[in-house]
Amino acid sequence: MSVHVFTSCSYSYINRARVLAASLRHVHSDWVFWLVITDREPEGFSFDLSNEDYDHILTAHDMFGEETNSWLFGHDIVEACTAVKGQAMLHILSDPTCDKLVYFDPDIAVFNSMGDVIDHLDHYSIVLTPHQIDPDDADYLTAVRDNEITSLDYGIFNLGFIAVANDDEGLRFARWWADRLHDWCHDRLDIGLFVDQKWCNLVPCFFDKVLVLRDPGYNVASWNLSQRVMQYDKTGQALINDKPLRFFHFTKLGPVGDRMTERYAEDNIEIYELWWWYRHQVERYTSDEIPKGWWSYGQFDNGEKISKPVRELYRDRQDLRDAFTEPFVTGEGSFFEWLVAQTDMISNPQHRGFKAV
Repeated sequence: MSVHVFTSCSYSYINRARVLAASLRHVHSDWVFWLVITDREPEGFSFDLSNEDYDHILTAHDMFGEETNSWLFGHDIVEACTAVKGQAMLHILSDPTCDKLVYFDPDIAVFNSMGDVIDHLDHYSIVLTPHQIDPDDADYLTAVRDNEITSLDYGIFNLGFIAVANDDEGLRFARWWADRLHDWCHDRLDIGLFVDQKWCNLVPCFFDKVLVLRDPGYNVASWNLSQRVMQYDKTGQALINDKPLRFFHFTKLGPVGDRMTERYAEDNIEIYELWWWYRHQVERYTSDEIPKGWWSYGQFDNGEKISKPVRELYRDRQDLRDAFTEPFVTGEGSFFEWLVAQTDMISNPQHRGFKAV
């Protein structure tokens, strides 16, 4: 039996993905690790797989071929690095050595064996973890709003983790998910979408052999700290509610994550120590050659940043996609030239309208 695992990121998140890889290697050194990268190297930085904790690297161009540039142009960085997950899952499941497949977001660290999940995949095809596994106190209105209502908005399951078996039902799910993420992996709460998460609300309805894993040691994060307490046993093993801490999801590293952690961890000092450790690990694995916030698909080839309204305009109009198949390229006859001539979106990035005739 061979277990494969993958994560998806841009080079600006490679420091977090390295922390994930190191933590996973410590616990499961025999797993086959894939890095899915939706980016190109910045000048002065060279990614050398032989010096990393990954076995394989998979790029958007490997998966989407000639349509890569036109397809990616319609996505911002979060949408893009999420949208590739379905196709990456299909690609890795096609590897004859892959019996079971696990996905982790790059801002996760693994602390104890994931063997239970792998054992579950002997009986289930899909394993999901909900944001919350216990209701908050009805009188605790802030927690209900922050956690339960937010789950209703953004998705019941946190897709920072998913595990699938390489069986008929697992493949049927992967094909469906890849199709939906190809066309509809958008941050559009106004139409009921939040990248990949809202789609997976439907998984228990559409597929058989689905396990909703209600173990408090999995996918611990700010959105469930109101119901989970961390401590260490006599051997030094990290526990959550007296069960092993499998992995912690360090989402929103910075002021937002700090604020939510303080709100719900309260006096659970072990949680703050864990965050301290994670910050230092991220710093340790940071490459100074990568500019902060780097994403090669974030600008036209002349360096002009691409606003979200521009991406949405291109994504929503088939005539523009047909006319400009290389939308990142500027110059005569380009999409950029058309934007300058027809809209105010370059001079006013948040403007969505056209110039008056």
